[in-house]
Amino acid sequence: MIHRSLLLALFLLVFADAAAAQAPPQPSQPDWPCRQVRVPELAVGGVWAGPPLDAAMKHWRDDATIADLVTRLAQRRTQMDEAETLIAQFAKSAGDKRKERLTTLFAGVYERMNDERRDLVNGLDRFGRRLKAMAETARQETQTLRDLQDQKPQDPEAMKKASEAVQWRLRLFEEQRRMVGYVCESPALIEQRFGTLARAIQQAME
Repeated sequence: MIHRSLLLALFLLVFADAAAAQAPPQPSQPDWPCRQVRVPELAVGGVWAGPPLDAAMKHWRDDATIADLVTRLAQRRTQMDEAETLIAQFAKSAGDKRKERLTTLFAGVYERMNDERRDLVNGLDRFGRRLKAMAETARQETQTLRDLQDQKPQDPEAMKKASEAVQWRLRLFEEQRRMVGYVCESPALIEQRFGTLARAIQQAME
């Protein structure tokens, strides 16, 4: 059975480390688990200087060629050099409608990647809520163990079960917490890819 002082030290170490790994909570987003500021939407203004997107946003799915290309460009398994080649080939095939079709392509890429990023950000909120709930459960289980240790006479079997529950909870929490740093990078990776694709599409208009 884990010793009481060791248990408390482990509990404090894990949850202090978890708190340090996260950004100060944002009042409007208390469940956000990342150091990075929570930005739910991709910003178009900083990467797009082409024609307005309103009409293209409504109709890009109607063109099967564009819809298929959007899917390929948005997928991270499509390497950027391949994506740039696909964009150049598409621009060449568009002829005198190149600017119009590239605008429609960009609208599709934006909507597809923005939706993916939004889903990821919402998933991180849910992940943060799970971590908070897990931390609270671990706190309650630790208190239960402390109460059992303070009982006279003690119940060895109950203490053993409570100790095992706390150890399991702490291990599970630590495994989940280690995922945070990796997963929190994902929205930025989508944003970087989106920016690179935007530049490639605009260059193909020239």
